[in-house]
Order: sequence, then C-alpha cells, then structure tokens
Amino acid sequence: MSASKPRVEIEYCSQCRFILRASWMAQELLTTFADELGEVALIPGSGGIFEVRLNGERLWNKKQAGRYPEPKEIKQLTRDRVAPQKDLGHSDRR
Repeated sequence: MSASKPRVEIEYCSQCRFILRASWMAQELLTTFADELGEVALIPGSGGIFEVRLNGERLWNKKQAGRYPEPKEIKQLTRDRVAPQKDLGHSDRR
C-alpha cells in the first residue's frame, strides 16, 4: 500500500453472503479511482454488517442508513474526500 494514497475498507457480513456486493463495490471504486486509491480491502465480518470506511472514517453503515449504498453514493463520498475536482461522469448526474 502506498503511504500517500488512501485506503478504503469494506467490511461485510460473511454469514449473510454479502461478499458479492462488497467485491462489486470494491471493483467500482478501483475502476473509478485507479490513480487516487492505494488499496481497497475486503474485511469479513458478522452480524449483518456492511460498512465502508476511508482511512478509518465511516462513509456508509448499512444498519444506520437502513439500506445498502448505491455505487454512485460511495463514489461521490470517496471523490469528495480524495479527489474533489474529479468528474464522475454519469455518477454525478441525478
């Protein structure tokens, strides 16, 4: 991992089989932020967790939000912190 580039963690419930959703989100982030991110880690958890963190800061918590995030929401939250000038194309449109 590059010390100068941010780390995203996606903690998912392995018992609930959330790994497919977590890996899809990781793929979306790595594709969109190929030059800006140093790492995207998938962390198995339990208890229905689905949480996305950037350098330890919680960006999304499924239990608090009451739903899964849309990829564009996580892309926007990530962009706002790591590359505010970056155009997300169709993910920026409502």
